Amino acid sequence: MVIMGIILSFTARGQDMSNGADNFYQSERVTKQTVIFKNQYNMKVTGNLFMPKAMKEGEKYPAIIIGHPMGAVKEQSANLYATKMAEQGFVTLAIDLSFWGESEGTSRNAVSPDIYAEDFSAAVDFLGTRPFINKERIGVIGICGSGSFAISAAKIDPRLKAIATVSMYDMGAANRDALNHSLTLEQRKQIITQAAEQRYVEFTGGKTLYTSGTVHEINENSSPIEREFFDFYRTPRGEFTPKGQSPELTTHPTLTSNVKFMNFYPFNDIETISPRPLLFITGDQAHSKEFSEDAYKRAAEPKELYYVKGAGHVDLYDRVNLIPFDKLTHFFKQNLQQ
Repeated sequence: MVIMGIILSFTARGQDMSNGADNFYQSERVTKQTVIFKNQYNMKVTGNLFMPKAMKEGEKYPAIIIGHPMGAVKEQSANLYATKMAEQGFVTLAIDLSFWGESEGTSRNAVSPDIYAEDFSAAVDFLGTRPFINKERIGVIGICGSGSFAISAAKIDPRLKAIATVSMYDMGAANRDALNHSLTLEQRKQIITQAAEQRYVEFTGGKTLYTSGTVHEINENSSPIEREFFDFYRTPRGEFTPKGQSPELTTHPTLTSNVKFMNFYPFNDIETISPRPLLFITGDQAHSKEFSEDAYKRAAEPKELYYVKGAGHVDLYDRVNLIPFDKLTHFFKQNLQQ
Protein backbone atom coordinates (compact mmCIF):
# COMPACT_ATOMS: atom_id res chain seq x y z
CA MET A 1 0.00 0.00 0.00
CA VAL A 2 1.17 3.54 -0.78
CA ILE A 3 0.63 6.35 1.75
CA MET A 4 2.26 9.73 1.06
CA GLY A 5 4.44 8.01 -1.51
CA ILE A 6 5.89 5.52 0.96
CA ILE A 7 5.45 1.79 0.40
CA LEU A 8 4.28 0.13 3.59
CA SER A 9 4.37 -3.56 4.39
CA PHE A 10 3.15 -5.53 7.37
CA THR A 11 5.49 -7.06 9.88
CA ALA A 12 4.33 -9.38 12.64
CA ARG A 13 5.76 -8.33 15.99
CA GLY A 14 5.19 -9.56 19.51
CA GLN A 15 3.33 -7.07 21.62
CA ASP A 16 4.50 -5.64 24.95
CA MET A 17 1.88 -6.61 27.53
CA SER A 18 3.75 -5.24 30.54
CA ASN A 19 2.13 -3.21 33.33
CA GLY A 20 -1.17 -5.00 32.89
CA ALA A 21 -1.89 -4.00 29.29
CA ASP A 22 -5.53 -5.01 28.81
CA ASN A 23 -7.13 -3.01 26.02
CA PHE A 24 -9.95 -5.52 25.51
CA TYR A 25 -10.84 -5.81 29.20
CA GLN A 26 -14.38 -6.94 30.04
CA SER A 27 -16.17 -6.95 33.38
CA GLU A 28 -18.83 -9.20 34.86
CA ARG A 29 -20.02 -6.24 36.96
CA VAL A 30 -21.00 -4.18 33.93
CA THR A 31 -23.47 -4.50 31.07
CA LYS A 32 -22.72 -3.19 27.59
CA GLN A 33 -25.06 -2.29 24.76
CA THR A 34 -24.64 -0.56 21.42
CA VAL A 35 -26.50 2.73 21.05
CA ILE A 36 -26.99 5.04 18.08
CA PHE A 37 -27.97 8.70 18.17
CA LYS A 38 -27.72 11.66 15.81
CA ASN A 39 -25.51 14.70 16.09
CA GLN A 40 -26.59 18.18 15.03
CA TYR A 41 -25.46 17.45 11.46
CA ASN A 42 -27.98 14.59 11.30
CA MET A 43 -25.15 12.04 11.26
CA LYS A 44 -25.52 8.81 13.21
CA VAL A 45 -23.02 8.44 16.05
CA THR A 46 -22.49 4.95 17.43
CA GLY A 47 -21.37 4.24 20.96
CA ASN A 48 -21.12 1.54 23.58
CA LEU A 49 -23.16 2.26 26.70
CA PHE A 50 -21.81 0.66 29.88
CA MET A 51 -23.98 0.39 32.99
CA PRO A 52 -23.20 -1.03 36.45
CA LYS A 53 -25.23 -4.15 37.12
CA ALA A 54 -25.88 -2.79 40.61
CA MET A 55 -28.00 0.08 39.24
CA LYS A 56 -31.33 0.49 40.99
CA GLU A 57 -34.55 1.11 39.11
CA GLY A 58 -35.89 4.63 39.49
CA GLU A 59 -32.58 6.21 40.49
CA LYS A 60 -30.63 8.68 38.40
CA TYR A 61 -26.89 8.21 37.90
CA PRO A 62 -23.95 10.41 36.86
CA ALA A 63 -22.51 9.70 33.43
CA ILE A 64 -19.17 10.02 31.68
CA ILE A 65 -18.53 10.23 27.93
CA ILE A 66 -15.24 8.72 26.71
CA GLY A 67 -13.54 9.69 23.46
CA HIS A 68 -10.95 7.47 21.76
CA PRO A 69 -7.48 8.51 20.56
CA MET A 70 -7.26 10.28 17.21
CA GLY A 71 -7.37 7.74 14.38
CA ALA A 72 -8.56 5.00 16.71
CA VAL A 73 -12.06 3.69 17.42
CA LYS A 74 -14.04 3.10 20.61
CA GLU A 75 -12.68 -0.45 20.90
CA GLN A 76 -9.21 1.02 21.40
CA SER A 77 -8.74 2.50 24.87
CA ALA A 78 -12.19 4.14 25.15
CA ASN A 79 -14.07 0.90 25.94
CA LEU A 80 -11.46 0.05 28.57
CA TYR A 81 -11.87 3.39 30.34
CA ALA A 82 -15.65 3.16 30.03
CA THR A 83 -15.72 -0.31 31.56
CA LYS A 84 -13.41 0.59 34.44
CA MET A 85 -15.37 3.75 35.29
CA ALA A 86 -18.69 1.86 35.07
CA GLU A 87 -17.31 -0.50 37.70
CA GLN A 88 -17.06 2.58 39.94
CA GLY A 89 -20.77 3.33 39.64
CA PHE A 90 -20.93 5.66 36.65
CA VAL A 91 -22.94 5.12 33.49
CA THR A 92 -20.39 5.53 30.70
CA LEU A 93 -20.58 6.01 26.95
CA ALA A 94 -17.63 5.27 24.66
CA ILE A 95 -18.26 6.82 21.25
CA ASP A 96 -16.88 6.47 17.75
CA LEU A 97 -16.18 9.94 16.40
CA SER A 98 -17.85 10.73 13.09
CA PHE A 99 -16.01 9.34 10.03
CA TRP A 100 -14.45 6.60 12.20
CA GLY A 101 -15.51 3.15 13.40
CA GLU A 102 -19.24 2.50 13.30
CA SER A 103 -20.29 6.16 13.20
CA GLU A 104 -21.45 7.76 9.97
CA GLY A 105 -19.44 10.13 7.82
CA THR A 106 -18.03 10.11 4.30
CA SER A 107 -15.23 10.14 3.26
CA ARG A 108 -14.07 7.61 5.82
CA ASN A 109 -11.20 8.71 8.05
CA ALA A 110 -11.96 12.36 7.31
CA VAL A 111 -10.83 15.09 9.70
CA SER A 112 -13.39 17.60 10.97
CA PRO A 113 -12.57 19.01 14.43
CA ASP A 114 -15.89 20.88 14.59
CA ILE A 115 -17.90 17.72 13.98
CA TYR A 116 -15.74 15.75 16.41
CA ALA A 117 -16.53 18.28 19.14
CA GLU A 118 -20.21 18.18 18.16
CA ASP A 119 -20.23 14.42 18.70
CA PHE A 120 -19.47 15.00 22.40
CA SER A 121 -22.38 17.42 22.69
CA ALA A 122 -24.61 14.94 20.86
CA ALA A 123 -23.59 12.33 23.41
CA VAL A 124 -24.76 14.74 26.13
CA ASP A 125 -28.07 15.09 24.27
CA PHE A 126 -28.45 11.32 24.31
CA LEU A 127 -27.42 10.74 27.92
CA GLY A 128 -29.31 13.73 29.28
CA THR A 129 -32.58 12.40 27.90
CA ARG A 130 -32.23 8.92 29.44
CA PRO A 131 -34.52 8.45 32.48
CA PHE A 132 -31.72 6.85 34.53
CA ILE A 133 -29.24 9.71 34.03
CA ASN A 134 -28.91 12.88 36.10
CA LYS A 135 -28.44 15.38 33.28
CA GLU A 136 -26.77 17.83 35.67
CA ARG A 137 -24.01 15.28 36.35
CA ILE A 138 -22.39 14.50 33.00
CA GLY A 139 -18.61 14.53 32.53
CA VAL A 140 -16.11 13.58 29.85
CA ILE A 141 -12.77 11.82 29.42
CA GLY A 142 -10.85 12.60 26.24
CA ILE A 143 -7.92 10.32 25.40
CA CYS A 144 -5.13 11.59 23.14
CA GLY A 145 -6.69 13.70 20.34
CA SER A 146 -10.13 13.40 21.92
CA GLY A 147 -8.78 15.43 24.81
CA SER A 148 -8.58 18.45 22.54
CA PHE A 149 -11.99 17.70 20.99
CA ALA A 150 -13.59 17.36 24.44
CA ILE A 151 -12.12 20.70 25.50
CA SER A 152 -13.39 22.27 22.28
CA ALA A 153 -16.86 20.94 23.09
CA ALA A 154 -16.76 21.99 26.75
CA LYS A 155 -15.95 25.61 25.85
CA ILE A 156 -19.41 25.98 24.29
CA ASP A 157 -21.35 23.25 26.11
CA PRO A 158 -21.77 23.97 29.84
CA ARG A 159 -23.64 20.68 30.27
CA LEU A 160 -20.23 19.00 30.47
CA LYS A 161 -19.69 19.51 34.18
CA ALA A 162 -16.23 17.94 34.65
CA ILE A 163 -13.53 17.44 32.00
CA ALA A 164 -10.58 15.06 32.18
CA THR A 165 -7.97 14.42 29.51
CA VAL A 166 -5.43 11.59 29.32
CA SER A 167 -2.26 11.69 27.18
CA MET A 168 -3.80 14.67 25.41
CA TYR A 169 -2.72 15.79 21.97
CA ASP A 170 -3.59 19.31 20.84
CA MET A 171 -4.28 18.15 17.29
CA GLY A 172 -4.07 21.72 16.02
CA ALA A 173 -0.62 22.46 17.42
CA ALA A 174 0.60 18.95 16.59
CA ASN A 175 -0.14 19.56 12.92
CA ARG A 176 0.88 23.23 12.73
CA ASP A 177 4.12 22.90 14.66
CA ALA A 178 4.77 19.18 15.32
CA LEU A 179 6.26 18.00 18.59
CA ASN A 180 8.56 20.49 20.29
CA HIS A 181 7.78 23.03 17.53
CA SER A 182 10.00 21.08 15.15
CA LEU A 183 8.00 21.86 11.99
CA THR A 184 9.08 25.00 10.17
CA LEU A 185 6.64 27.40 8.54
CA GLU A 186 8.02 26.45 5.14
CA GLN A 187 7.39 22.75 5.84
CA ARG A 188 3.87 23.56 6.99
CA LYS A 189 3.20 25.43 3.75
CA GLN A 190 4.50 22.48 1.75
CA ILE A 191 2.04 20.16 3.50
CA ILE A 192 -0.83 22.58 2.84
CA THR A 193 0.16 22.91 -0.81
CA GLN A 194 0.34 19.17 -1.30
CA ALA A 195 -3.11 18.70 0.24
CA ALA A 196 -4.58 21.48 -1.92
CA GLU A 197 -3.17 19.98 -5.11
CA GLN A 198 -4.44 16.55 -4.12
CA ARG A 199 -7.97 17.97 -3.97
CA TYR A 200 -7.85 18.39 -7.77
CA VAL A 201 -6.88 14.73 -8.12
CA GLU A 202 -9.70 13.47 -5.96
CA PHE A 203 -12.27 15.92 -7.34
CA THR A 204 -11.65 14.49 -10.81
CA GLY A 205 -11.99 10.88 -9.63
CA GLY A 206 -8.42 10.11 -8.65
CA LYS A 207 -7.31 7.90 -5.79
CA THR A 208 -7.69 9.11 -2.21
CA LEU A 209 -4.43 9.57 -0.34
CA TYR A 210 -3.95 9.08 3.40
CA THR A 211 -1.40 10.49 5.79
CA SER A 212 0.21 10.23 9.23
CA GLY A 213 -1.27 7.54 11.49
CA THR A 214 0.76 4.52 12.60
CA VAL A 215 3.48 2.89 10.51
CA HIS A 216 2.94 -0.69 9.39
CA GLU A 217 6.46 -1.91 10.01
CA ILE A 218 9.38 -1.03 12.22
CA ASN A 219 13.11 -1.63 11.85
CA GLU A 220 16.39 -0.57 13.40
CA ASN A 221 15.85 2.97 12.10
CA SER A 222 12.36 3.40 13.57
CA SER A 223 11.94 6.20 16.09
CA PRO A 224 10.84 5.53 19.68
CA ILE A 225 7.49 7.21 18.96
CA GLU A 226 6.90 5.03 15.90
CA ARG A 227 7.68 1.95 17.99
CA GLU A 228 5.38 3.09 20.77
CA PHE A 229 2.36 3.50 18.50
CA PHE A 230 3.19 0.38 16.45
CA ASP A 231 3.15 -1.79 19.55
CA PHE A 232 -0.42 -0.75 20.32
CA TYR A 233 -2.04 -0.36 16.90
CA ARG A 234 -0.20 -3.00 14.85
CA THR A 235 -0.05 -5.94 17.28
CA PRO A 236 -2.76 -7.96 19.05
CA ARG A 237 -2.27 -5.71 22.08
CA GLY A 238 -4.62 -3.12 20.60
CA GLU A 239 -5.14 -3.78 16.90
CA PHE A 240 -8.77 -3.51 15.80
CA THR A 241 -10.18 -3.19 12.31
CA PRO A 242 -13.83 -2.04 12.21
CA LYS A 243 -16.29 -3.86 9.98
CA GLY A 244 -16.02 -2.62 6.42
CA GLN A 245 -12.61 -1.06 6.98
CA SER A 246 -9.21 -2.25 5.78
CA PRO A 247 -6.25 -2.81 8.15
CA GLU A 248 -4.13 -0.86 5.68
CA LEU A 249 -6.18 2.27 6.41
CA THR A 250 -6.73 2.13 10.17
CA THR A 251 -5.42 5.20 12.01
CA HIS A 252 -4.69 7.08 8.76
CA PRO A 253 -6.66 10.32 8.10
CA THR A 254 -7.24 11.47 4.54
CA LEU A 255 -4.49 13.80 3.33
CA THR A 256 -6.81 16.48 2.01
CA SER A 257 -8.82 16.74 5.22
CA ASN A 258 -5.97 16.45 7.72
CA VAL A 259 -4.88 20.05 7.03
CA LYS A 260 -8.12 21.21 8.67
CA PHE A 261 -6.29 20.68 11.95
CA MET A 262 -4.16 23.69 11.00
CA ASN A 263 -7.20 25.86 11.81
CA PHE A 264 -7.96 24.08 15.09
CA TYR A 265 -7.10 26.02 18.29
CA PRO A 266 -8.77 24.12 21.15
CA PHE A 267 -6.90 25.90 23.95
CA ASN A 268 -7.93 29.41 22.90
CA ASP A 269 -10.39 30.62 25.57
CA ILE A 270 -9.92 27.44 27.62
CA GLU A 271 -10.10 29.65 30.72
CA THR A 272 -13.79 30.23 30.00
CA ILE A 273 -14.56 26.64 31.05
CA SER A 274 -14.03 27.74 34.67
CA PRO A 275 -15.53 27.21 37.24
CA ARG A 276 -16.06 23.72 35.86
CA PRO A 277 -13.07 21.56 36.88
CA LEU A 278 -10.35 20.33 34.53
CA LEU A 279 -8.00 17.40 35.13
CA PHE A 280 -5.04 16.84 32.81
CA ILE A 281 -3.34 13.43 33.14
CA THR A 282 -0.08 12.71 31.35
CA GLY A 283 2.86 10.38 31.73
CA ASP A 284 6.01 12.09 32.96
CA GLN A 285 7.85 10.29 30.13
CA ALA A 286 5.20 11.03 27.49
CA HIS A 287 6.35 12.65 24.26
CA SER A 288 3.00 14.49 24.29
CA LYS A 289 3.19 16.02 27.77
CA GLU A 290 3.83 19.49 26.30
CA PHE A 291 0.14 19.65 25.29
CA SER A 292 -1.23 18.90 28.75
CA GLU A 293 1.24 21.36 30.24
CA ASP A 294 0.18 24.06 27.79
CA ALA A 295 -3.52 23.48 28.48
CA TYR A 296 -2.95 23.55 32.23
CA LYS A 297 -1.00 26.81 31.99
CA ARG A 298 -3.81 28.48 30.03
CA ALA A 299 -6.77 27.09 31.99
CA ALA A 300 -8.36 28.84 34.95
CA GLU A 301 -9.07 27.27 38.32
CA PRO A 302 -10.14 24.72 39.34
CA LYS A 303 -7.56 22.71 37.44
CA GLU A 304 -4.99 20.00 38.07
CA LEU A 305 -2.06 18.59 36.11
CA TYR A 306 -1.31 15.03 37.18
CA TYR A 307 1.85 13.19 36.12
CA VAL A 308 1.96 9.40 36.05
CA LYS A 309 5.50 8.43 36.98
CA GLY A 310 7.30 6.27 34.48
CA ALA A 311 4.50 6.36 31.92
CA GLY A 312 4.79 7.23 28.25
CA HIS A 313 2.03 8.46 25.96
CA VAL A 314 0.59 5.14 24.76
CA ASP A 315 1.11 3.49 28.15
CA LEU A 316 -1.99 5.32 29.35
CA TYR A 317 -4.11 3.84 26.57
CA ASP A 318 -4.32 0.39 28.13
CA ARG A 319 -1.77 -0.38 30.85
CA VAL A 320 -4.14 -0.73 33.78
CA ASN A 321 -1.30 -0.88 36.31
CA LEU A 322 -0.27 2.63 35.24
CA ILE A 323 -3.58 4.30 34.39
CA PRO A 324 -4.67 6.24 37.50
CA PHE A 325 -8.26 5.04 37.65
CA ASP A 326 -8.36 5.92 41.36
CA LYS A 327 -7.53 9.51 40.45
CA LEU A 328 -10.24 9.62 37.78
CA THR A 329 -12.77 8.04 40.14
CA HIS A 330 -12.06 10.59 42.86
CA PHE A 331 -12.24 13.47 40.36
CA PHE A 332 -15.61 12.48 38.98
CA LYS A 333 -17.13 11.42 42.30
CA GLN A 334 -16.11 14.78 43.77
CA ASN A 335 -17.49 16.75 40.84
CA LEU A 336 -20.43 14.68 39.55
CA GLN A 337 -21.87 12.96 42.61
CA GLN A 338 -22.03 15.85 45.07
